[in-house]
Amino acid sequence: MNWGYKILFVYLAFAAGIAFLAIKSMNEKMDLVTPNYYAEELKHQDKINQENNVSHLSAAVKVDEQDGKLLIHFPKDFDNKTIEGSVKLYCPSDENKDYTKNFETKNNEWILPIPAVNKGLHEIHLTWKVDGVDYYFEHKMML
Repeated sequence: MNWGYKILFVYLAFAAGIAFLAIKSMNEKMDLVTPNYYAEELKHQDKINQENNVSHLSAAVKVDEQDGKLLIHFPKDFDNKTIEGSVKLYCPSDENKDYTKNFETKNNEWILPIPAVNKGLHEIHLTWKVDGVDYYFEHKMML
């Protein structure tokens, strides 16, 4: 085998490798964070303001997982006040595991039963409103 055939063999192997990678990458599933990513990005300053409101509270929001339930404890700042909001369990690896639930409570805590299929790393996105002030809290945890 002379050097011309060796060059041809290397060139064909390289072209086949590139074709394989191109086909493989076209079949890869790519989920955006949200379907309307750019519209959500425009609301980012509102989220920053809501996070600043949380930082002014007397204590942090506590999120715990026990026996397949998510326990959310709000600070004493909200004693005898109605807390209305929503919690989203966001799974970065699979959008089918995302779960959103609205809630209302007056006793500074709320319990969310976690669906059995939602195991793994999740971001808890918690938004709530008390006395016309919006709050946002985010926490990563393994469920």
